[in-house]
Amino acid sequence: MHEQFMKRCLDLAVLGAGKTSPNPMVGAVIVHGEDIIGEGYTSPYGGPHAEVNAVRSVVERLGEEKARELFQESTIYVSLEPCAHFGKTPPCADMIVEMGFQRAVIACLDPFAKVNGLGLKKLQYAGIETLVGVLEEEAKWVNRRFFTKLKEFRPYVILKWAETADGYFAPLEGQRWISNNASKQLVHKWRSEEDAILVGKRTAEIDNPSLTVRDWVGRNPKRILIDKHLEISTDSAIFDDAAETIVFNAVKTDWQGNRKYIELENFDLYLPQQILYQLYLMDVQSILVEGGRKTLDQFIEAGLWDEARIFTGSESWTEGIEAPKVIGKTVEEVMVGNDNLRILKKI
Repeated sequence: MHEQFMKRCLDLAVLGAGKTSPNPMVGAVIVHGEDIIGEGYTSPYGGPHAEVNAVRSVVERLGEEKARELFQESTIYVSLEPCAHFGKTPPCADMIVEMGFQRAVIACLDPFAKVNGLGLKKLQYAGIETLVGVLEEEAKWVNRRFFTKLKEFRPYVILKWAETADGYFAPLEGQRWISNNASKQLVHKWRSEEDAILVGKRTAEIDNPSLTVRDWVGRNPKRILIDKHLEISTDSAIFDDAAETIVFNAVKTDWQGNRKYIELENFDLYLPQQILYQLYLMDVQSILVEGGRKTLDQFIEAGLWDEARIFTGSESWTEGIEAPKVIGKTVEEVMVGNDNLRILKKI
């Protein structure tokens, strides 16, 4: 029974994808007897957390007096330990105590230093029965971006590319599309869920991408361009007004409207590490690397990737630039139209 309700929390949590960062995605469910009487998930950054939204859903429907009466006989399920500190909002652990819940079931503890076990202790000190660890691994996967940023001091890195049936990544010259329109739409959905998207100079030159969300409803990610000598024209699509663009280079540091130029010392030394650290300092929690073969290889060779999403098309080319190679554990494999999509986790 606990797993059933926690699964619902996780389903709710992902509804906040692309909106909660740098906060985690959290879902909360309130159960009275065997019935769900309230639900909520984390609002866009700065808004109420999942637990508050779940409580409000009951109070708004039944009134505060009746809601409090039911809470005394209810269990609140939460996919991440309730916060114990004042941030943009008051502590959720205090609110759960104040509302008088009988029990709290938590999927996993929050590694953030100002929470990490303190939210749980607040509940226990108040006499609330607690259970921790229900669908813990599933909950950690949902918040893998948040956990990586806190533990590794860098954004969560997702590599993405398409390759032909015989393993080619791009033609020797020019452009040629590999994946289908359904896969393209899915990529735009992914863009809306991540904080940033990165390409190298060659991709910006050849493809002139805008790197925005056009085939999906959602916010545009920050655009990251690697351009050592600032050779990409400012008239390129990547510099339009649709989103902020950050250019890592070896020439200058400057800020012009929605363009931010960041000069890196020793540009060619530990480039992925330097970029990820700068993005970490900017509170970027996740990055989708859509660059060319050279850019992808830099992150792969540095061991700085967490997930790879690889489309394999139905065509064979017999020649071209070979696709990157990664070793990981397949966590999902599905067909997107006639494209095969594999999602690998670094091991």
